[in-house]
Amino acid sequence: MLTILIWPSGQRAQPVPFNPSYFMPSSRLIRLVLLLIVMALMLPVLAVIASWLPFGDPAGQARAILREMASTVLPEYLGTTVQLSLMVAVGVVAVGLSTAVAVTLFDFPGRRVFEWALLLPLAMPAYVVAYAYTDFLQFSGPLQTALRSLLQTEGRMFPEVRSIGGAAWVFTFSLYPYVYLLARTALGERASHLMEAARLMGAPLRRRMREVALPLARPAVAAGVALALMETLADFGVSSYFGIQTFTAGIYKAWLSMDNRIAAAQLATVLLALVALLLWLEHRAQKRIRFAVTKGARAGVLDAQPVVLTGPPSAYLWLLCATPILMGFVLPVLFMFRPLLEQWGDLPWERFGQWAMNSVRLASITSVLAVAVALLLAFSARRSQHWAPRAAAQLAGLGYAIPGAVVVVGLLLPVGWLQAWAPELQVGYFVTATALGIVWAYLVRFCAVALQSLQSGYARLPQSLDDSARMLGAGDAAMLARVHWPLLRRSTAAAALLVFVDVMKELPATLVLRPFNSDTLAVVAYQLARDERLGEAALPCLALVLVGLIPVMLLSRTLRVASR
Repeated sequence: MLTILIWPSGQRAQPVPFNPSYFMPSSRLIRLVLLLIVMALMLPVLAVIASWLPFGDPAGQARAILREMASTVLPEYLGTTVQLSLMVAVGVVAVGLSTAVAVTLFDFPGRRVFEWALLLPLAMPAYVVAYAYTDFLQFSGPLQTALRSLLQTEGRMFPEVRSIGGAAWVFTFSLYPYVYLLARTALGERASHLMEAARLMGAPLRRRMREVALPLARPAVAAGVALALMETLADFGVSSYFGIQTFTAGIYKAWLSMDNRIAAAQLATVLLALVALLLWLEHRAQKRIRFAVTKGARAGVLDAQPVVLTGPPSAYLWLLCATPILMGFVLPVLFMFRPLLEQWGDLPWERFGQWAMNSVRLASITSVLAVAVALLLAFSARRSQHWAPRAAAQLAGLGYAIPGAVVVVGLLLPVGWLQAWAPELQVGYFVTATALGIVWAYLVRFCAVALQSLQSGYARLPQSLDDSARMLGAGDAAMLARVHWPLLRRSTAAAALLVFVDVMKELPATLVLRPFNSDTLAVVAYQLARDERLGEAALPCLALVLVGLIPVMLLSRTLRVASR
């Protein structure tokens, strides 16, 4: 064992076993570091709220601007956002719950394939789906052009794709997996035994589904809908490309087009309030997802078997499960391949390599930093008896719910204040002209993803391991290095991968905060699609889909192993 020789005055040198805990900072220093991390991650929210305070709004214009917006654009933003959210909520419940019921409670040809294939739309960013459908279904697209030629007419064959209905269609088939995953877990782990008990008591299938399965799945469905709506509220690519006046589009219009930071801050505050409401509903639904499992169920006495279907009912469920996969993954990919192949010889391959390298570089830096911060937070929350580390982890875990538009406004507001107070500091340069600002924004949003993965890994480690290591004289550093790290490697790798993929697909914050001459795949896809250069946009879009398939395949593999 490595030893360190210590020579106290007047004594002979004695070999002392090396203990990493000697180099651990004090608990007070750790709390200070955690406080700084949480302050950095919560700065966007604090800055948006501070814009209402006198020092954030010295001229007192915030309330006046809010009153002006309330009589002009705010009703349209609110009405459009609420209408879109209601349509998306109905859509994801209809698609996600019906497919979860089909693959969990029934057995039909192709069921095993549909169990994982229904997760494929998670790999598709919503704005990529919007570009694909618009290119194929718009008035000048190949489908309407062919139909007009066939029917000898010049009119429009389909409703306008770029509308609230089209956006709801895109979000429904992109976000239904949130409801599908949670509802499938609730039905498979909690409702199956009670369904079998109800069957043994003579209840018919419809009554078992109506009175047992659906009530038990209701909290999980509510949680999935809240997650889907948070993604809808945070979206910028679809709303901007379709010309829909949502809060996110209004924030960027107020900041970039009108150069009105106060108006952008007020809209960000309203959007943050809506997200906080959804987050509260999601936490409330998650708390209700607790059901007792009887001893007989754990022993396998009441193991429920799916109802075997044949004939027309089997074909109906097959179509029910195949439709969302077709609409949310297969068709968008095929629609993107068409313009890609048409312009294959003119594609900017050299610039594509630069865009890909920029995306990979930013994603790699962010994933490493996010995992390091998440590991510190998770380890401190597990080891410390003080309330501060646990509170720090909970606050950091809220970052994923903060829309990218709010993050941008919340980071640039204090930069403007500091720049006006001390121009010589050049804070604006470091935040907007270097990778500091964009990596900071990524950490605000995606540290929560890494933290959740590591906390799930820690939940599988019994506390007795820590107690045994402590009895053997291991300090915190030795425990983390020799006990926790070997058991958390998979969770750490999964956290890094999830953060990497999320950064690759992130659009709102990247669009504003990216350094000069460092466009990413997501930004280039948005800009090319906005300029109607969908053939060139298809290349970065398909690259993003390919990257997004990696965590989806890992998730489907995990679900298959867990169901065995």
